[in-house]
Amino acid sequence: MFGSELAFSPEVVLAMWAAGVAGSGAAVAYWRIVGRGYLWLVAATVVLIGGGAWYFDPGALAAAAVVVGACAALVAGNRWAATIALGSSSVLFLVGAAVVGLPVPAITGTAALGGITGEMLLGHWFLVSPRMPRWPLRALAVAGGAAVLLDWLVNLAPGLPTAASAGPLIASVALAATSLLLMAAVWFALGYPSYPGVMAATGLSYLAVLTSLGSVILVRALAAGVSPL
Repeated sequence: MFGSELAFSPEVVLAMWAAGVAGSGAAVAYWRIVGRGYLWLVAATVVLIGGGAWYFDPGALAAAAVVVGACAALVAGNRWAATIALGSSSVLFLVGAAVVGLPVPAITGTAALGGITGEMLLGHWFLVSPRMPRWPLRALAVAGGAAVLLDWLVNLAPGLPTAASAGPLIASVALAATSLLLMAAVWFALGYPSYPGVMAATGLSYLAVLTSLGSVILVRALAAGVSPL
């Protein structure tokens, strides 16, 4: 199996989450669909989550990732500089998660948490920029939903530990399936032409952030042979 006790550690989960938020923020900066205020929000979120990763594993790599992510706020007025800063922070966090855990699960976990959290943050920003196009929201929703499914397969398809009980396994399937269904609902909600469609999609995304985080954590616990339920 790809899983390990290290891949279940809080610093790995938080590093993947920070990498995903920074990566989705880099994509949004590159698309040039929002102003610097959104990039300040993303940079603050990266510092908050990434700071948690550094707290559990106070190494130079995590510290550098946090600092580079914070620098994105300083260069938010420059599209390319912000894209590079957030992208670099994402790569640093991802490398840290892959070193402590394993590369493939680190990538799928990053994509799952980043796509869904990024969609939620961007949907929330519609309050500030209601004329923003909706296709980036759909792109992030598709990426996040597909990555949740892939993350489950990568971690658990190779086989379950013999000690794994049915309860945690069923819970992991339910969390992954719920996240996928919520992202599908987001897609259809965004098809509603008026602003309430975006509001509904954002509300669904808030729930999906919780279920996807639970899925990412639980599948790693199962792959590591830990039964938290």
